[in-house]
Amino acid sequence: MKKAVARSILVVVMLLAFAVIAEAQQAKKVPRIGVLRSVTLTPTAQLIGEAFVHGLRDLGWVDRQNVAIEYRYAEGNVKRLPDLAAELVGLNVNVFFAGDRSAALAAKRATSIIPIVFSTLDDPVRTGLVASLARPGGNLTGLAGLGPELSGKRLELLKEVVPKLSRVALFVNPSNLASDDSVIQETEVAARSLGIQLQVVKVSEPDKLDAAFSTIVRDRAGAVMVLADAIMFTAQRNRILGLVEKSRLPAIYVETPWVPAGGLMSYAPSLPERYRRAAMYVDEILKGAKPADLPVEQPAKFEFTINLKAAKQIGLTIPPNVLARADKVIK
Repeated sequence: MKKAVARSILVVVMLLAFAVIAEAQQAKKVPRIGVLRSVTLTPTAQLIGEAFVHGLRDLGWVDRQNVAIEYRYAEGNVKRLPDLAAELVGLNVNVFFAGDRSAALAAKRATSIIPIVFSTLDDPVRTGLVASLARPGGNLTGLAGLGPELSGKRLELLKEVVPKLSRVALFVNPSNLASDDSVIQETEVAARSLGIQLQVVKVSEPDKLDAAFSTIVRDRAGAVMVLADAIMFTAQRNRILGLVEKSRLPAIYVETPWVPAGGLMSYAPSLPERYRRAAMYVDEILKGAKPADLPVEQPAKFEFTINLKAAKQIGLTIPPNVLARADKVIK
């Protein structure tokens, strides 16, 4: 009798042990997604980031259930990106999602094996992320931007809001000009066609911002355009918005989150839509697709956003015909 009981206990112990081993093995099989960004998400940008998680969930991937998402943010310090990318490689992530140009470049330097899905507002061919849009090659693919092509549209909107506009200050970060040179050239061409003089303002350090705004006010710039730059401009967003308001200058931005944060206008690809599309790329890769076989996607949906509070603060009236074309108006 005692032997039978002992055998029964032994069987139970073995079954429990096998269950633990099986569970551990199963846990190891849960794929990991490494999310890498240059800046920590602000509350507004957090909503955009959630579009990625919701997109995954719609495709059947639920964080901490059948997939694990590991987040790494450089908090505006681009020098941290290589170490953060290496951390994710060390965690054996199955796929990267790089939310901006600098993060994508850091991920590419960290691994030539792990698939990388990127979302960038510029040309990934010029920045060296992929060989071509149709045939990315290597281990990267994702969503590109139309930076140069949209510059003319943004200038047109500024001109409609300020009909007598003759000079626009274009803020760029010279230390992060991987493809912004093409944006500058395209913007200069568009500016000439509209009779606008373009003043290129190069700022790569936060303590140079005050002097830069003093310069454009002295030079009688009539409006401001700020290029996308996660390393400098996004990290200094609130400060830049304060300086724009203090200078009482109308401004247009190339990323939508600037407007809810206090900016006047933006004309940009829909970021939530891009993040949902990025989730679809990740889904395909987790199911076996190769990045080299997935063409890079260009934006198809754009959002024109206006902040009437910001307009009022600088004493600007938005013409009704411009207001009617806005996809979103913040009152």
